[in-house]
Amino acid sequence: MNGAGGKLRILIVAALPLALLAAAGRAADRPVNTIKDVFARLSSCWKPPPLALANPIDITVIVSFNRAGDILGHPRITYESTDATDNDRLQYRIAVMGALQRCTPMPFTESMAGAVAGHPFAIQFHNKRPSPPATEKQAWLLPTIL
Repeated sequence: MNGAGGKLRILIVAALPLALLAAAGRAADRPVNTIKDVFARLSSCWKPPPLALANPIDITVIVSFNRAGDILGHPRITYESTDATDNDRLQYRIAVMGALQRCTPMPFTESMAGAVAGHPFAIQFHNKRPSPPATEKQAWLLPTIL
């Protein structure tokens, strides 16, 4: 019985990653029915450039969709962090366009398609900047007043 039980465990362990991948694929195929779903879908497609290519910045793009979920017109960058270099801006613009390509056509439900067609969305892509190293305050170094 141990041999058959062991084989069953191996089959279950081997099948688990495949089941998880299938579930993730189904989540991506779910129709977009709310504004919140639009932003969640776009967030799931976001892949910022690696730190080796660009410093983290915040960027906002305005984009509209047609009823079929395709991008309507040209997306427009409306904000980029002020401390961004030209290279940072370029790398993040490429990443934003990649996210839009991965997420379109947006699988809108019929009612959502009619509601959002042609309306602009301002999508903000935020990146956590590395925090400065914490400086430890040492009480014994502070002057005391008696």
